[in-house]
Amino acid sequence: MTAAQLLPLIVATPLLGAALLVAAGRRLPRFAAEVMGFVFSAGAAAWAVTLLVLSPSAGSRAVEWMGGWRPRDGASVGIVLVGDRVGVGLAALTSVLVVAALAYSWRYFDEPPHRHAGSFPALILLFQAGMCGFVLTGDLFNAFVFFELMGVVAYALTGYRVEEARAVQGALTFGIINSLGGYTTLFGIGLLYAHTGELGLAQIGARLDAHPHDGRPDALVLAAFVLVLTGLLVKAAAVPFHFWLPDAHAVAPTPVCILLSGVMVELGVYGTARVYWTVFAGPGGVPGPSVHRALLTLGVLTALLGAVMCWQQRHLKRLLAFSSVSHTGLFLIGVSVLTPEGLGGTILYVLAHAGVKAALFACVGILLDRFSSVDEHELHGRARQLPLIGVLFAAGGLALAGLPPFGTGLGKAVSEEAAGWWPTSVFVAASALTGGAVLRASARIFRGWGPRPSDNPETTTGKDEEPETRGPLRRIPDTMLAVPVALMAGALAVGLVPGLWPAVGQAADAFTDHAGYTAAVLGTGEPPPVTPAPHWTGVGVTLGLLSSALALGLAWTAVRRPAPDEPARWAAPLHRLQSGHLGDYVAFTLAGIALLTALLC
Repeated sequence: MTAAQLLPLIVATPLLGAALLVAAGRRLPRFAAEVMGFVFSAGAAAWAVTLLVLSPSAGSRAVEWMGGWRPRDGASVGIVLVGDRVGVGLAALTSVLVVAALAYSWRYFDEPPHRHAGSFPALILLFQAGMCGFVLTGDLFNAFVFFELMGVVAYALTGYRVEEARAVQGALTFGIINSLGGYTTLFGIGLLYAHTGELGLAQIGARLDAHPHDGRPDALVLAAFVLVLTGLLVKAAAVPFHFWLPDAHAVAPTPVCILLSGVMVELGVYGTARVYWTVFAGPGGVPGPSVHRALLTLGVLTALLGAVMCWQQRHLKRLLAFSSVSHTGLFLIGVSVLTPEGLGGTILYVLAHAGVKAALFACVGILLDRFSSVDEHELHGRARQLPLIGVLFAAGGLALAGLPPFGTGLGKAVSEEAAGWWPTSVFVAASALTGGAVLRASARIFRGWGPRPSDNPETTTGKDEEPETRGPLRRIPDTMLAVPVALMAGALAVGLVPGLWPAVGQAADAFTDHAGYTAAVLGTGEPPPVTPAPHWTGVGVTLGLLSSALALGLAWTAVRRPAPDEPARWAAPLHRLQSGHLGDYVAFTLAGIALLTALLC
């Protein structure tokens, strides 16, 4: 079996597992259903890791034409899967996080009688298949199909506890806003198909390149780019498309939050980069300066707004959700540089951030199931008997702040160097605020530092939540403890394993090679890549220490003062934007399309 032939197995393995669980789940005992889900998710992870190992070089691409429908003379009608190191690496990361989520949720839910044992692992496997297919497909329409499969299953998982009204409301918000994004993407694909007669990423790019412009792109091409990009930015939760994310995270089960913030949001950033460099980066696409301006502007807005809102939260799941919004902005800033160096930093940042954020959500889930609360104020000092979780939570805060040698610190440092001096201040500020918010919560919850906050019954806080387990946990299961430990160790390893860094540099160079991607897919040869390697620098370490010191200072200052019952007056307008009204979110989505169009013109 060749490396390319492994590509379909990465997608087909979880699909097969989901089908078997749906067919036999009602007859299987719960233990057997959970074991089956775990085995099939681990199988897909094994295929992805094997493909990474078998790749002859970090700049190579495995190409598999389904059914043997290979292109002739540059023309094709078949469906292609393309496995470069970035795509396969994301498939491996996705699969590893799915394994972690299933391990964390081992005998986790108190399933009602109407739901059979295979329902949750089957949905998780479908989610895994959609995400893996999205990062491996070389066809724009199939990317949309996997995109929608991912969204539909995530909608079902967000509202999995359908007996709770809040879960249904959060799931509906998620489903409608993401469906609106999907519609825009489909319209953009339709425009590109009408213009080029192609649906393959490489084929569309080649057709556009055949008609270069003089710096002013065709209006239809620009409109298609805006529409496709809108759907991807909705999935990425970039401002002003982000409103669904905190509402969904507040009600989604903890294992689902591990996947939503750990990898699904990052796939929106990946899709943005993939579509630009494979389709629109050539002489017939959208000019690089316009794309740089648009992504940089949205990235800065997303990073700063997400960080400010993160600091204002006392509901721990919403706090971590806004942290994900902020880091999405930092990822977009790294991508906006439109160089292999910027993308390489973003890749490292995403790898480490996935482990850190998934570990933090796992810790919050333990608090929820032990104390029936995710309210920072109400939990004040109650978790002193959980020292390991406290250490993990504090380490996660420092990692979000960019402390060396965590991989988040390395990704932040490389992205800062690529972005330039003034975007660096955004990285430092956003990292300090998000990391400081987590450290503040850690000090209050696990150490009991600072005055005990007063209670305001009119404020929505996350108190009196229903545990997701059969009841409040008296003893934390070993699987629930092992998952955050392993994930945090993985985030640390990204910053400590130097052998990873040259491979990331080569993968980033191949990913940004527009002509090389087209040549590899259509079989016309592949130019050799160059190999810039991310690495620690003195300036990067200094900036990481600076943002970490600021995070510690902010947290220490906050815990020494009485905790406010309500948000600060200056932040009240920002909180009113997060209204919970679906009509408001749709209006902001339309405003975001107009803003994106203005930035690209």
